Amino acid sequence: MAGFIENNITNVENILTTTDRTAYLYSKIQPIFKDVVVAIIILLIGLIIGKLLGRVIQKILTSFELDKLVRKVTGLKISMEEFLGKITSYSVFIIAVIIALDVLNLTSIIVYIISIILIAIIVFSIFVSIKDFFPNIIMGIYIHRTSPFKEGDHIKIDNIDGIVAQINLTEIKLETKNGDIIYIPNSLLMKKEIVKRR
Repeated sequence: MAGFIENNITNVENILTTTDRTAYLYSKIQPIFKDVVVAIIILLIGLIIGKLLGRVIQKILTSFELDKLVRKVTGLKISMEEFLGKITSYSVFIIAVIIALDVLNLTSIIVYIISIILIAIIVFSIFVSIKDFFPNIIMGIYIHRTSPFKEGDHIKIDNIDGIVAQINLTEIKLETKNGDIIYIPNSLLMKKEIVKRR
């Protein structure tokens, strides 16, 4: 009988030890789980607010006709409305990510890593977006200096025939005899034969 009681006491102690371990593990995991859920909610809210705010900014800028103003001032066809809308969306989402990381107590390490990655992405994006910009500018400067043709001249580039309506640093604007307006990037002029008609 004494052996039976000792075995039962040992089993009860093992059960209590297992229960204590489970309770201890639960007490450690519960705050982490709560933090992860809160971080995910913050990310989702940040994504939704970022998308909405980006669209609102883009619509506001469209109502001010920012793209037309930029094109008029610089002569460049850049969609600043869309660009600034996306920058706003990404900025809000990045702020949400930082707040979510702070909830998880991972801010300092992750922010440094994310900052390096973002800088690399931004630099890469800039290089990709301006890869055609510099050849266009160089050819635009060449056209202005050498004047192989001027506004009002009738020229033919490949199978495009028209009168030069405008020359700027990045493109020329041709008007065909049908009244169509054709924009030709200056960088294409380096590779094509230009025939000046009389």
